[in-house]
Amino acid sequence: MPKRIVYMIMWLLKGVFLFSQNTSCIKFNPSFGESKLVVDSTYQLNTTDSIQITALRFYISKIELFEKNKSVWIDSVQFHLIDAFNEKTLLVNIPSNICYSKLKFNFGIDSTTNVSGAMGGDLDPTKGMYWTWQSGYINFKLEGTSNICKTRHNEFQFHLGGYQQPFNSVQTVFIEITSKSTIEININLLKIFQKINLAQQHHIMSPGQEAMDFSEKVIQSLSINK
Repeated sequence: MPKRIVYMIMWLLKGVFLFSQNTSCIKFNPSFGESKLVVDSTYQLNTTDSIQITALRFYISKIELFEKNKSVWIDSVQFHLIDAFNEKTLLVNIPSNICYSKLKFNFGIDSTTNVSGAMGGDLDPTKGMYWTWQSGYINFKLEGTSNICKTRHNEFQFHLGGYQQPFNSVQTVFIEITSKSTIEININLLKIFQKINLAQQHHIMSPGQEAMDFSEKVIQSLSINK
């Protein structure tokens, strides 16, 4: 093998090694109570009622790292579509070779992006997370079935969004960081369902106060592994 090619391969391998050394990640862990979320698996809400999750998708945007309340890194990829049933989307790379003690991100899409119309990449309307130019993007989508729901096929659908006041449902999340290892953020759906009555509330499909209130329950379901 020519020396030039050998040097090129060594240089590329060195680059890969350095990249792996200098990056960490945010990992999202969707669960139902103590159980990992698995598509179409049945979970118990209580002794008599059960539930299946068929879709869980949400947007994380504008990730930023802080040290002593000073911004030290901003994600060049502004929007990430997290899909509970697509393992590749559950990891978001962040640097590990800088000092930081706080993580900030938006849970949802900001108003400026919403008024810019449909876009590409993770914001492409074909991803199934866009309503119309008037209503904008769906920040959070949760779908499934439960014997509690007296609906067609016992289905429930929660599509949360809205960017216009007073129903701007985007949430800003701050997390204190105590370790430079992988930042694991848990989203426990059981905590959400324990705060609603599926027999009465099983569909949210447009912006409004109901979407705002449900969005707060979603944020309350988040926790971080210490």
